[in-house]
Amino acid sequence: VTSLTPDQAGPAQLAAYTRGHWGIENKLHWIRDVTYTEDVSRVRTGTAPRTMASLRNLAINAHRLAGHTSITTGLRHTSRDFTRPLTLLGIHP
Repeated sequence: VTSLTPDQAGPAQLAAYTRGHWGIENKLHWIRDVTYTEDVSRVRTGTAPRTMASLRNLAINAHRLAGHTSITTGLRHTSRDFTRPLTLLGIHP
């Protein structure tokens, strides 16, 4: 389903949009669901769910920018020393 015209929504364009959507799903949402078990989170009221999702996105992207190819490995690494998360964010204790 799209609001594009037939000229704009040919098979190649639709395939590119679909791949783009799944790229986001695989790179961000899947990590939040699996690594952070976001689907079983009990945070459900007010702005707390959006805030927690933003904090998770911050952590994921900070690890990516630091060169971690595995977010799980990056989380384990930073959790072993209380100064590592601060260093990751550019805050030197």
